[in-house]
Amino acid sequence: MQKFRDVLSRWNGGDLSMMEAGELLGMSERQFRRYRDRYEEAGEAGLLDRRLGKISTRRVPAEAIEEMLELYRHRYLGWNVKHFHEHLLRDHHFSWGYTFIKTQLHAAGLVGRAKRRGAHRRKRERKPCEGMLLHQDGSRHRWLAGEPMLDLIVTCRLALNCKKAAVSVILGT
Repeated sequence: MQKFRDVLSRWNGGDLSMMEAGELLGMSERQFRRYRDRYEEAGEAGLLDRRLGKISTRRVPAEAIEEMLELYRHRYLGWNVKHFHEHLLRDHHFSWGYTFIKTQLHAAGLVGRAKRRGAHRRKRERKPCEGMLLHQDGSRHRWLAGEPMLDLIVTCRLALNCKKAAVSVILGT
């Protein structure tokens, strides 16, 4: 509230443009204009969020939530949430989303939370002894002019973080 009043007084004094005032408050120029008009009409009360204290128009009635929980307790106990949600939509004409139903079942203690899965790609621990983990790669190419095709084999000791590598060249095919 204090910040708005400070920015508004700076704007009134001509130190700030409307766009700069909006940027300082983290809003657009148009939103700053709306706030200014509401502040001039109703004072600080005009800046309060008008949604506070009002019930959402999309709120699910408590009786319907209780009916859904009773259905799960007495008819679908032990079902996973996905199948239960599908049957609610198809057989009982409920229209709520899967996440809402899952949240309600969790809150009522009727279903447990899924076990946390491990990381997709875990970083591998380095092997403690040198040479325990090796990586080899080979490439066939005409490495030397006038010579036949040669294979270059590179061996990398991963336990040493590839700081030392043994390189061997194998002649022929």
